[in-house]
Amino acid sequence: MTGFSSPSRRRLLQLTGAAAVAGLGPWSARAGAAASSAAGKGPQHGLSVFGDLKYGPGFTHFDYVNPNAPKGGTFSFTAPYWYFNQNPQTYNTFNSFILKGDAPPRMELCFDTLMVRAQDEPDAVYGLVAETVEVSEDGNRYFFNLRPEAKFHDGSKLTAEDVAFSILLLKADGHPLLSQPLAALKDAEVLGENRVALHFDGTQALQLALVIATDYPIFSKRYYTAYDFKQSTLTPPLSSGPYKVGKQAVGRYVEYHRVENYWGRDLPVMAGQCNFAAIRLEFFRERQVAFEAFKKGNLLYREEFTSKNWATEYNFPAIENGEVIRREFPDGRPSGAQGWYFNTRREKFKDPRVRQALGYAFDFEWSNKNLFYGLYDRTVSYFENSEMKAEGLPSAEELALLEPFRDQLPEAVFGEAVIPPVSDGSGYDRSLLRRASDLLSEAGYTRDGTELVGPDGKPLEIEFLNNTTAFERITNPMIKNMQRLGIKASLRVVDPAQYQSRLNDYDFDVASQRVSSSATLSDDVRELWGSRAAEIPGAYNIAGVADPVVDALLDKVIASRSRKEMNTAARALDRVLRSGYYWIPQWYKNIHTVAMWDVYGYPEKTPRYLFPIEELWWIDKEKAAKLGKAG
Repeated sequence: MTGFSSPSRRRLLQLTGAAAVAGLGPWSARAGAAASSAAGKGPQHGLSVFGDLKYGPGFTHFDYVNPNAPKGGTFSFTAPYWYFNQNPQTYNTFNSFILKGDAPPRMELCFDTLMVRAQDEPDAVYGLVAETVEVSEDGNRYFFNLRPEAKFHDGSKLTAEDVAFSILLLKADGHPLLSQPLAALKDAEVLGENRVALHFDGTQALQLALVIATDYPIFSKRYYTAYDFKQSTLTPPLSSGPYKVGKQAVGRYVEYHRVENYWGRDLPVMAGQCNFAAIRLEFFRERQVAFEAFKKGNLLYREEFTSKNWATEYNFPAIENGEVIRREFPDGRPSGAQGWYFNTRREKFKDPRVRQALGYAFDFEWSNKNLFYGLYDRTVSYFENSEMKAEGLPSAEELALLEPFRDQLPEAVFGEAVIPPVSDGSGYDRSLLRRASDLLSEAGYTRDGTELVGPDGKPLEIEFLNNTTAFERITNPMIKNMQRLGIKASLRVVDPAQYQSRLNDYDFDVASQRVSSSATLSDDVRELWGSRAAEIPGAYNIAGVADPVVDALLDKVIASRSRKEMNTAARALDRVLRSGYYWIPQWYKNIHTVAMWDVYGYPEKTPRYLFPIEELWWIDKEKAAKLGKAG
């Protein structure tokens, strides 16, 4: 079984600051170098952090789409991933771009962006609302030339005024994952009805302009001058994208209806995409209930995240008669950092020896055999399934980044990369628990009868927080091992809204989270591990990592001038984070396990860097007719 994906951005993580750290050279030099591939070259149809573009100016569609895909039908599912304040289990607002409230996933489909990402390239973006982009010689100004035909769903023209207004609004009042990366943005300037300039202060990361171009929604200035952007609302907003909010029942389902006269439908970056007439998201508080709905045909698509289900439960009649099929699709993205995260803001988790000791209580080998049916691998790295993962001894290039901080780092950083303990698979490995007991003793803990008492004289009590009972069978064996150590450990399951609220406010001991990065790291990583993000409500640094060495390495990662340099810096960062024992790593798999009623058509190629099936697939009308599910 895997954990739920945490809310993540399209480039993270799928998951975002900015003070310069001593020891780095002038940011302006890096910013200029960063933009060198496009700087001063005139209008460009696309951008890439390191300058490589797969698709030339005359391309007609992305390789991973079917440009002739038929339109129509309904795609019904539960969300396998989500962004910003979105919640896959319920919703109470359609404002998806602020911290307040719980929005339904896929609201981003209703809003256009300046450019869109090619999902078969690590960081390339191509023009949507912006037909072309120009970069100044110093890399601090980006000029976007807008398509004059762009418009909102009410027919009003989408202009440079709307673009500038949207970006500045999000900087002031947007969700932290949108507002925090804009620290380096000085201004958004309207230069004409169809031309807007973004001015940066020289401290920006290479990727920031691409991030704004692809992830930042464009709002109607007229609409949000009349309505308060900062408030939650169940009134669907005016939008401009390929879909708009349709039928809905709060907390139960929401439909996004395809806009038939969508202005951008024939553009190369949209060809073969957004094929369903309606995308219907269903909401369930528990996974098993959602699974039962799928078995009955009330949902037609399911990405399975429960190994027990995948191994033992796909034996119902629709499977046996071929109405439901199962497929595995490759997942080439970094698998990310899924685990139980310690809230190091709390005194009991300040000592890394305590955190390391608690990791010995999780017997992954027993869990994988008895609970996961051997379907998963142990997560080791914060950049699992990628070239950014640290392995073995540090290279000379990694050491060059780490040596200046040797007196601030544990010796383990300079040895073999830290990996989780491997048990005997018994579920009660005495040698691992003995090592845990030794570490706790070194940290000043003593046994008082059956209780483990800390240096402050208080028993060590730990509450694991989750929003689903599905984790009970995994967490409870670990809790039992902690109880053997004298720890008062327990699991608390709360409703989805309370869970998200407590994460936002850092009101927990230990919580499960998955954060995954894109193949090209950006300012996002500061939201995961940067000191500044540790105290910002709603940021993804739920562990509260606040380490000046981590901050310095984050800046090195973001300021990289080549992919090789970025990978090296990420490996050094990975070593430092892993030596901090901020989490108990969980598990991953590098495939998507998918079950579906056999009504779909889909491209032969799966894009490496995202799996947006609701945007790329279509209804095969012949198959659907046979099953009586034409939609």
